[in-house]
Amino acid sequence: MRVHGSPRWAYGTLAWLIFFVVSHVVAVFLPGDDPTGDGPWGRRAYVIFNITLILMSAVGAAVVVATVRPWGRSVPRGALLTPLWFGSALLVLRGVPGMVENLLMATGIRRGGFVGAEDISTAELWAGLGINTYFFVGAVLIAATTVSYFRRSRGDAGTQRGHRPD
Repeated sequence: MRVHGSPRWAYGTLAWLIFFVVSHVVAVFLPGDDPTGDGPWGRRAYVIFNITLILMSAVGAAVVVATVRPWGRSVPRGALLTPLWFGSALLVLRGVPGMVENLLMATGIRRGGFVGAEDISTAELWAGLGINTYFFVGAVLIAATTVSYFRRSRGDAGTQRGHRPD
């Protein structure tokens, strides 16, 4: 699929962000037995962390929608590109190493991933593969959305219509 001029990337990113927000809202309200994963932090830090992720993703969803809706044209280009580049960087930094970890786990080179135990269960293996793939998909979606908006929002009138000048 072409990146240039296609709003599909933005709508795909929006769907990804909605799922991300919903999953973290569920994590806050239904945390399970030990939401901190035996970490040195307490429940308060867990809740603050998740609320921060929820707020960042909600803002990201509004920004992504603004890139393809008519009302978004009134928003300064830099006000949309800054969070798009920031979100792209965050998800690429999480998604790409996650896919490398997937390859290590799937091939059996390092079944527990980069820092996990070697003797993980099959359920833990599949959960890790799923989560890493999910973040990689998010990285691809938001990076494509960012590039698409960057190209579409340039000052050239032909580029804004989605056509390259001859």
